[in-house]
Amino acid sequence: MTPPVSRSATDEPETDTAAGAGRGYAAAVGAYVLWGLSPAFWPLLAPADAVESVAHRVAWTFLGMLLVITVARRWVDLRGLSWRTWALITAGSVLIAVNWGTYIWSTTHGHVVDAALGYYGTPLVSVLLAVVVLRERLRPVQWLAIGLATAAVVVLTVGTGQLPWITLTLAVSFGLYGLVKKRVPLEPIPGLTAEGFLLGPLAIVFLVGLQITGAGTFTGFGAGHALLLVAAGPVTAIPLLLFAAGARRLPLATLGVLQYINPTLQFLWGVVVAGEPMPVSRWVGVGLVWAALALFTADALRARE
Repeated sequence: MTPPVSRSATDEPETDTAAGAGRGYAAAVGAYVLWGLSPAFWPLLAPADAVESVAHRVAWTFLGMLLVITVARRWVDLRGLSWRTWALITAGSVLIAVNWGTYIWSTTHGHVVDAALGYYGTPLVSVLLAVVVLRERLRPVQWLAIGLATAAVVVLTVGTGQLPWITLTLAVSFGLYGLVKKRVPLEPIPGLTAEGFLLGPLAIVFLVGLQITGAGTFTGFGAGHALLLVAAGPVTAIPLLLFAAGARRLPLATLGVLQYINPTLQFLWGVVVAGEPMPVSRWVGVGLVWAALALFTADALRARE
């Protein structure tokens, strides 16, 4: 789950020293590897279902970020925000909740490959949104990449007899989340904390309600299960903070290439470890997505030369 980069006007990448760049690579790769291996974690939360798992993820991430923003002394960044900014933060909170819920459901119901395809497709959705929403003009190669991605959706739909809704939901929700985050004038730590203010209390109330009605799993399944639910917070926050550290030290083009570590590891997990079926239509769809990404990445790197 790769978030967009959020920087202030004076927040340039710290690429002036080899040591800084090395730390940036280590942080960014660490974030992407942790995201890529996350399909191994979420099934461990059973018997909690996807909804309860998302609620714990939101609640414990929120509580953890309260500690982080306090230690970092960044509360001042949340003062005096306009109603428009809070409206954007609210939209981002809803979109990321949809993304997290869909992702957790997919990794606990044998659809890790579909989830990986969703995150492969996120950059292409972002480009399409730039055309539709921001009225940007695309180069011919970018249009070709979007065409290949569209063909992949058609192939996967015909092959399975239904729209690849997991892939589309993850790609579109995260693409829209990225668009929203670009308009929010907050860096990662205060930004994630602000999102937590809107969803965190609701998640906590929901979890308390589950426990009162006896439908929750936080108690009654041992200390190990409770600790795993609490760990959903750090599992979410640590990669985000690593990513933020990497983003400060590396150019965006480098981050754009490194981000494919995440869905590639997810894809390998789904095929090799989880043993998900890969009929011919699925391989063709994956191949078209990879071809689209290769064109997209090569064109982006060439444009920056």
